Amino acid sequence: MPRNKYPEETRAKVIDAGLKTFQEKGYEVATILDIVANMDGLTRGAFYHHFKSKEEVLSAICERIFYEKNPYEKVIAEKSLSGMKKLQKALKINMASQHTDFSILSNVINELYKSPHFFMWMTEFNASLAGKYIQPLIEEGINDGSIRKQDPRILAELFCVIFSFWLGSPLFGGDAEYLNKKARAAAEILDKFGLNICDEEFEKLVQVWIDNEIKG
Repeated sequence: MPRNKYPEETRAKVIDAGLKTFQEKGYEVATILDIVANMDGLTRGAFYHHFKSKEEVLSAICERIFYEKNPYEKVIAEKSLSGMKKLQKALKINMASQHTDFSILSNVINELYKSPHFFMWMTEFNASLAGKYIQPLIEEGINDGSIRKQDPRILAELFCVIFSFWLGSPLFGGDAEYLNKKARAAAEILDKFGLNICDEEFEKLVQVWIDNEIKG
């Protein structure tokens, strides 16, 4: 069998096929064979060369969506903003994208939080974001005086835990009143560490998120 000269193109086709399949059939019903059927003539062998399961395909879809509109890359070069303002803006961009880019996958993602594989991927992905993007922005804020001096690694990890697992996931559930309390508590916790993220725009984004969670 000839060696694949374009492995990244093949991988991208599998991801495209996975997204199309999950949209058409739903994640729970969709099978690997369904994904292969949408792979534009590629074989099942091509699928297994890049992925072991449909869970891995979904993880790749989520990663692609994030990096296509990476909010941290968008703010890094904004010299007029302090480290604190950059982090605040990146969070708002990310929250806004949750209601648009990820909306087609929201129910799928909620179900996958029950999956050990997906939960581990989420943990590793957020750990990488904390080290690569969030910690440097916090360090920048400490250096320019916009964030109180403290351990930047611990604060970066706390930031990820709050927004990706405690506040931004379906793990704990709750009605609108409870979710509002959680959002206020998250803002208060981070404010004590010098991250004053809560303003009018942030509160509006939180309300959109809560409305979507209740509807979902």
